Amino acid sequence: MRLTATLTFPALGSYPEAPTRMLQTMEALDEDAALMLRYQAGDAAAFDALYAHHRGPLYRYLLRLVRNAANANDLFQEVWMRVIANRLRYTPRAKFATFLFHIAHNCAVDHHRRVRAAAIDLQAGEEAVDSTQAPEYERPDRRAEYDQRLASFERALDSLPDEQREAFLLHEETGLDVAQIAQITHVGVETAKSRLRYAIGKLKKSLAAGEPVAKAV
Repeated sequence: MRLTATLTFPALGSYPEAPTRMLQTMEALDEDAALMLRYQAGDAAAFDALYAHHRGPLYRYLLRLVRNAANANDLFQEVWMRVIANRLRYTPRAKFATFLFHIAHNCAVDHHRRVRAAAIDLQAGEEAVDSTQAPEYERPDRRAEYDQRLASFERALDSLPDEQREAFLLHEETGLDVAQIAQITHVGVETAKSRLRYAIGKLKKSLAAGEPVAKAV
């Protein structure tokens, strides 16, 4: 089921409008936070904009965490339903991406707990993640090389410890800084920084190509 604002809870227009000064402040700080405030105030189109902006990074983050497409789809829906359910309690204390991926992190943690309790093997059935923006790789003379490099990267990413893989995905998929990653994952800034550095270092060593995966922070 595709989740859109038109399928969410009714009577959004009955909620009070967000304060104008707060909206102006948040537009300067974080356009997504301003959209969330408008959705909170009854603007259903604002949810569509948030969904369109974050659905790709969020889904890839979840898919690479749980490594199963069906579970990632379920978690994807769960995250957005929690955003909808908590819209009236939302306050712009941080970037909207921090709010969203904090929910996603908690959903993933809950999922892993359920899986462990049911004794399900988390390693079964790796799922490939399709590239959404790679037209240059579609050339026949380069496709094989790209596929090989992508497979190498996926193997290297999957070999990382869970905490390091999540720190790397949060950084790469969302552009969040170390402080925001620490907030989402409930650890100190130095711990988050260490996880990210170790992840990048291990990925560089694992990949056959010499190009860096990401810039160290």
